[in-house]
Amino acid sequence: MPRADSLVPLYMPITKSAKKALRQSVKRRKRNLQKKRKEKDLIKEVRNLVAQKKYGEAKKILPQVYKALDKAAKVGIIKNNTASRKRSRLSKLLKLAD
Repeated sequence: MPRADSLVPLYMPITKSAKKALRQSVKRRKRNLQKKRKEKDLIKEVRNLVAQKKYGEAKKILPQVYKALDKAAKVGIIKNNTASRKRSRLSKLLKLAD
């Protein structure tokens, strides 16, 4: 049995519209997971740079992180408050590090 978090459906649709809905759902899920992964990787990169005391490089990446967070919140991948909280914590981290 496939896992719930995989892209393989847990059931097989019967009607034509259900088949199309499943195709759309799988495509959207794949896209959303890619965006979420990119966002997490960028945040991890900033945290690693701060840990290595490379504050200049971390500040250069920060706009990319903000952009990824804002886009994810805009399309509903993450909630607005979550994006806001992550932005706030990253900026706080950089401010304390300087």
